[in-house]
Amino acid sequence: MLERFLDSDKLEAGCDEAGRGCLAGPVVAAAVILPGNYTNPLLNDSKKLSEPIRNKLRVEIESVALSYAVAFVDNRRIDEINILKASIQGMHQALSKLERVPAHIMVDGNKFFPYRDIPHQCVVKGDSIYLSIAAASVLAKTYRDEYMKQLHSKWGYYGWDKNKGYPTPYHREAILHHGISPFHRRTFQLVDQQLEIAFSG
Repeated sequence: MLERFLDSDKLEAGCDEAGRGCLAGPVVAAAVILPGNYTNPLLNDSKKLSEPIRNKLRVEIESVALSYAVAFVDNRRIDEINILKASIQGMHQALSKLERVPAHIMVDGNKFFPYRDIPHQCVVKGDSIYLSIAAASVLAKTYRDEYMKQLHSKWGYYGWDKNKGYPTPYHREAILHHGISPFHRRTFQLVDQQLEIAFSG
């Protein structure tokens, strides 16, 4: 069972993102404020959960959260400012959309830029420690996966319905054969060097 709070006396928002390591698509961030008495033995880092469990948890989180918000930062912006800054910008955007203002912010990872004058705490692997960060992880992941499946309907040869834009061998080979789409991150290494050599040879 994950921890409920870092500080039970404060209204805490958990933040996380999904899609940082992808070759294509947006990075998606979420912020979630859970009720103080909320528990769920299934809730954990979204990467440790199956897709059906994530989707089920998303419905519950959206139902029980005191406030939640999701923000998208597209691939063009990622290329402009880099993926770290884009991830944090997405978290800031999600926080700004919350209907309630948290007194404290919990962030998965070890990097964050101050948001307004609200204290924050970075927690490495926080989505495996605190419920609110895990909830944000689930929302960010499910919203992003849903979006990449929508893109797949038009750009089907990249396999985004399965790889969601991550750098799988299939995805990299598809880039070699079909070129890049408007949704690829041009500042990322889109093609593995070994694949490129094998293809050109």
